[in-house]
Amino acid sequence: MNEIAHKNLHDAVTGLLGEDAIHWTRDLNRNAFGWVKLCESETLKALAPRLAAVRARLMAITAYRADKYARLEGREIAYHFDLDGVVLTVNVCVHSEPPRVPSIARWFRNADWNEREFMELYGIEVENHPNPRRLFLDQSLDQGELDRLIPLSTMMNGASTKTLWEKVFVGVDMPQWARESK
Repeated sequence: MNEIAHKNLHDAVTGLLGEDAIHWTRDLNRNAFGWVKLCESETLKALAPRLAAVRARLMAITAYRADKYARLEGREIAYHFDLDGVVLTVNVCVHSEPPRVPSIARWFRNADWNEREFMELYGIEVENHPNPRRLFLDQSLDQGELDRLIPLSTMMNGASTKTLWEKVFVGVDMPQWARESK
């Protein structure tokens, strides 16, 4: 594990949020993983420049419903950062109505595409986004329309896999591996 990267990420988070804000885990190869939960999305505006200052790299951003069955409102967004092999995941609660989160594209240019997806597919407002135009959907569709029809987090739920394969193999003997999917 890279001790300097670990310390830099730790200091960037705890210098803003306090010592208890970050939880560290390690895998069998002693790789370090930091976990931070931000209950106020506005805190992301203060944390992003600190992570950029230590040269963390944004790897991916994932938006999902806090309730995977879409029974309750509320989203979370997981921002995954890397610094020399040390991974930090920052989970941001998005409970405002309408759902809203600040843009981090100012500090991490590769956030652009994901943030535009959030606006278009989930109906999450991304404040101060430098390029808020649509990526995929026709302008005649409301933002977040696909999330209202089939919530992605529900569609991605493993319980739906068997049903999906049953539809794919309608009228045909399903292979054993498809019958066993859960």
